[in-house]
Amino acid sequence: QVQLVESGGGLVQAGGSLRLSCAASGRTFSSYTMGWFRRAPGKEREFVARIMASGGITYYADSVKGRFTISRDNAKNTVYLQMNSLKPEDTAVYFCAGRYIGGNSYAYWGQGTQVTVSS
Repeated sequence: QVQLVESGGGLVQAGGSLRLSCAASGRTFSSYTMGWFRRAPGKEREFVARIMASGGITYYADSVKGRFTISRDNAKNTVYLQMNSLKPEDTAVYFCAGRYIGGNSYAYWGQGTQVTVSS
């Protein structure tokens, strides 16, 4: 069982930056692919970024590529999402999620943290 707790959300002006953190419990954090997702008001949840267990490979949604950076610190059981050049359309609840190596779905989810970008 893995528990995930996000933090770092808040209100920021367009063009600003925020860094989200997701702290994971458990001793096998390094065996999980970690992802960030978001759900904007009235929209479906969408993929934002993911980072493989070793931390060497990352993937991004086209909408955030070049502005967001996902990283992880396996010694701290934490994954981060650095968000720069934020836009009002980035406003959403952001969730982190964990997928065990070899798994085909994210089995563990955090409770989410609100990010609001004002214009």
